[in-house]
Amino acid sequence: MVHPDEDLTVAIADRPGDPDEGIAEALGHLNLDDFRDKVVCIKPNDTTADADDKTACTQADTLRAAIRYVKTLRPKSIVVSGGSGAKQTPEVFKILGYDEVIAAEGVEFFDHNQPPFVAVDLAYGPQRKIVVNPRVLEYERVVSLAQLKVHRTATVTLAIKNIAMSYPCAEFYGYPRVKQERHPHNILKDKQAFLVGMALRFPIHLAIVSGHPAMIGTGPIGGKAVETGLVIAGRNAVAVDSVGAFLLGFETNGVQHLRQAVEVGLGETYMSPDRDGGEGRLRIKGLPVKEAVKLFRTAAYGEAF
Repeated sequence: MVHPDEDLTVAIADRPGDPDEGIAEALGHLNLDDFRDKVVCIKPNDTTADADDKTACTQADTLRAAIRYVKTLRPKSIVVSGGSGAKQTPEVFKILGYDEVIAAEGVEFFDHNQPPFVAVDLAYGPQRKIVVNPRVLEYERVVSLAQLKVHRTATVTLAIKNIAMSYPCAEFYGYPRVKQERHPHNILKDKQAFLVGMALRFPIHLAIVSGHPAMIGTGPIGGKAVETGLVIAGRNAVAVDSVGAFLLGFETNGVQHLRQAVEVGLGETYMSPDRDGGEGRLRIKGLPVKEAVKLFRTAAYGEAF
């Protein structure tokens, strides 16, 4: 189930203060010809935000940069698909300034938290059916536009979790979904395995992880926001997330859903240089991982230890 070798390319760019250049530089290393004439969904991290703290989400200028680059691929259409976890999606989009970006760029907005509902089967994990809006089944190319963050229960929240925990309809399960106020579910019985089941059912065709800003300490909200300027991108979400996790200080065996994703054939991961040969089958383009680690650690901790 792993994509061809060329899809195991992971590109890293470092463009502090310039999301347009960072996105363009990272995506410029990838073959995205198959996006032409396709319905492309861009899913930002829109977990929740308020006027005083927008740091847990994809920033508006990052979303704009992603939309503009995807436009150069000449897709049939672009949909910014949202599904906030704690508040109504339009409210979060307005706080983050997404609504202005969407209007200015002339693309569509769709709230996949809303009905109609359809139950789809999952082949892996504790939840074997999940309720989603059927529109998410129509996207021909999915771009997970995620943030570089730690997570208190999933270890990291990157490209895979950005899709997996957003697609289940909050209007069906409740806000937030984890409280199970409307319909019971087993997602929390093994959240890590649930992420893998969702990744199997809902493929990610382009994973982008932005460090503008990254979040350390705790997450998915309320942690320390760290401005890094780093962008990690690739066609294989497992590979991309493994590099992001490595920057945050976790190897594959330390992130259960990445380890399980490898086991079921969803991709391959980056390992530390002293174990399993470092990059393995991954092809790193742009900034080397060692240099990205130094930049991240300096931004986050003040030194590249």
